[in-house]
Amino acid sequence: MKLARCLAIPLMAGVLMSANNSNSAADRPRFPQLTMETVSPAQRSLAEQIMKVSSVGLGGPYNPLLRSPVMGQRLFDLLAYLRWDTTVPLRLNEMAILIIGRQWRSQVEWFAHSAIALKAGLPQHVVDDLKARKRPADMQADEAAVYDFVTELSTQKKVSDETYARAKGILGEQGVVDLTAVTGAYVMVAMVLAMAEETVPPGKEEPFKAGDP
Repeated sequence: MKLARCLAIPLMAGVLMSANNSNSAADRPRFPQLTMETVSPAQRSLAEQIMKVSSVGLGGPYNPLLRSPVMGQRLFDLLAYLRWDTTVPLRLNEMAILIIGRQWRSQVEWFAHSAIALKAGLPQHVVDDLKARKRPADMQADEAAVYDFVTELSTQKKVSDETYARAKGILGEQGVVDLTAVTGAYVMVAMVLAMAEETVPPGKEEPFKAGDP
């Protein structure tokens, strides 16, 4: 009995130590936050470009993407086109990003892009309905076309002839290609954020709460 008790004590201590170590590991970020003071020479050029345009500094997707600076630069350049030079109007482009961000429940995507969407002219009630995972009511024709196009493509993995024709009629051929690209690019961004377990900047409130759909 005494031997069993002696064996049980270190065994239990080992279990507790393992549990504590597990909790400590869970509390550690997968990618420690980089700053302009800690980036490497290979990361610096991209980091400087990010700081000129990012609402989250080197946080969000940029923190993990800087770990692969060549790929990160290629994606940064693609996103620069898809954000600012695309043929899709900014209001509709940001709506597409919000649709993907809500599907992925991406705290960072929604935090960064909901304010931009509102500033670009997307109505508050449309943003609120998207956040509630509802098909927005009282959308303009172009908003409805974008909603249906992006939602069908991202959830059904195809676009119906009717939905395609409506989007093409509003955006043109280049527009539907650009809209498809922004849809896919922000799925990739959401994946990077999910993999890295990135969230909103310190002191900011996460847009989606526990229990939200």
